[in-house]
Amino acid sequence: MALFITFEGGEGSGKTVQARALHRKLVRLNLPVVFVYEPGGTSLGRRIARWLKWAQGSEMSPLSELLLFNASRAQLVAEVIRPGLLNDKIVICDRYTDSTVIYQGYGRGLDMELVRIINGAATDGLTPDLTVLLDVSVEEGFARKGARARDRFEQEGVVFHQRVREGYLRLAQAEPERWLVIDGCQSRKKIAQIVWARVSQLLGGVGMGGA
Repeated sequence: MALFITFEGGEGSGKTVQARALHRKLVRLNLPVVFVYEPGGTSLGRRIARWLKWAQGSEMSPLSELLLFNASRAQLVAEVIRPGLLNDKIVICDRYTDSTVIYQGYGRGLDMELVRIINGAATDGLTPDLTVLLDVSVEEGFARKGARARDRFEQEGVVFHQRVREGYLRLAQAEPERWLVIDGCQSRKKIAQIVWARVSQLLGGVGMGGA
């Protein structure tokens, strides 16, 4: 059955680890699954991602960010996500439209209605069946990242990232039927079990015999 699952969270939340863990689980169960990520996931998207994350020597406006993220997203939806769903595949996406609402809306301060309109145009209104939010404090998230090189968004200050976290929690509270909020400080195994319990329900109980 077609199922669209997205993973969201602030920097260092562990969302990518859990998205990939779910993908591996579904592969082991021989279920048709596709894993994608934002920004990227296509040839065009990967080029845009480099501009968005690592552009040096010039300031990028919040509106430019919004449009570039959605250019990447429109291509990903058209090329990978929608065809996958039409072929009854489970599509797992590491970040999606909610990230743009959070980072460009709550974080950068762009008008929320503008963000939603452009998101909607890029996706033709395609929304996830389930969105998993891994919630950790800003301090914990950056402690996990250590001293490795940071992209443009990771270089933002603590206040920016606090707005990101608060924004995620507000979105989840406003739409609890779609969001699964998980304390990201739990063990990876425990988080994976919580995710799988919800996904298995959506799949009609498939694979409930194992974590």
